[in-house]
Amino acid sequence: MPKEEDEELAMEINCLKEELEISLQKSNFLEKENQELRQELGRLKSQIQSLKAQNNERKSILWKKFHSSTDVAVVRNDSPQPIPAAAVGDKRETTRSQKQSSWGDVKENLRMTAAPASAPPPPPPLPTKLLGGSKAVRRVPEVLELYRTLTKRDAQMENKVKHGGVPAVAFTKNMIGEIENRSAYLSAIKSEVETHGEFVNWLIKEVESTAPKDILEVERFVKWLDRKLASLVDERAVLKHFPRWPEAKADALREAAFSYRDLKSLEGEVCMFRDNPKEEMNVVLKRAQALQDRLEQSVSNMERTREFNCKKYQGFHIPYQWMFDSALPTQMKLSSLRLAKEYMIRITRELGSNETPQAENLFLQGVRFAYRVHQYAGGFDSEAILAFEGLKKAGLSSQRK
Repeated sequence: MPKEEDEELAMEINCLKEELEISLQKSNFLEKENQELRQELGRLKSQIQSLKAQNNERKSILWKKFHSSTDVAVVRNDSPQPIPAAAVGDKRETTRSQKQSSWGDVKENLRMTAAPASAPPPPPPLPTKLLGGSKAVRRVPEVLELYRTLTKRDAQMENKVKHGGVPAVAFTKNMIGEIENRSAYLSAIKSEVETHGEFVNWLIKEVESTAPKDILEVERFVKWLDRKLASLVDERAVLKHFPRWPEAKADALREAAFSYRDLKSLEGEVCMFRDNPKEEMNVVLKRAQALQDRLEQSVSNMERTREFNCKKYQGFHIPYQWMFDSALPTQMKLSSLRLAKEYMIRITRELGSNETPQAENLFLQGVRFAYRVHQYAGGFDSEAILAFEGLKKAGLSSQRK
């Protein structure tokens, strides 16, 4: 009998070894396949970047020839008649009458130059062969079709390796649409950089010279600044073209205002907390605990970064006294007494009812939360003391039962 048991045990061990070897082989195979997929993904990403780079140059041609024949005339004609968009934007800011007349002159000049096909500049030879804008426009679809055909073949070969790929034609259309949107976006940014220079320089002086007296004034200034910058297409993209823009100070002002606003909003939410008798007890208690967790976490985060932020704010003449214990942190800690009061009153009411199961655990839960808030706030006020006495009385009476 022992020999048979040993043989069975040896067979089981051999089976386990075989299963382990098979598992190791599968693991090695999956690791290799994962590595190959990562390499394939990196190759596809690099190819996408190269395709985008190639299309940037081609897209400029498509944009000019397909969407506006007037742009072709402006590019090919060196005469001073066409007026750039930036100059038009500058003229709009002078007077209303000049804005209307200058824009009308620009449109009229563009019509006159777009109607007849303009000849290329003198240096290129054979100008007669290049006359006629219609011939230049006819060549563009052929270039586009050839490009799509080549990219379609390339993408189809890649899709055989990578399952579930996007069709090449749809991918090319999406890429062209993305380039068009990007081109319009960059054009809008460039236009605003040229036309809003005086406005941004004025804002630079305002930000550099501001020295708020308190955090409330910081809030008002940040709101005013955000309203002014909201007129820009993309604030960051436009302002990065102005080296004098005080980005560090503007970010510090916003950080201080938003931090104070978030803390005051949380404090108001805690102070407005009320027990709803129609809600289940567990729901009310969880809401109170969640608010207490958020309160403690927010105050802890502010206290942890207070020293660093104070030095930063002081360097930019931003008020920082509100971050100390004698100001907002103390107010927020005291506001937690509202949570403790509502928490204890709800448990006291539940303990007073005869149908409350596990009264002892419920009483212990109320005492724990009361102790937590008591230690955090540094004590109880008169209302919290009354609520605690009621909880204690109800809990002890339920234990006697």
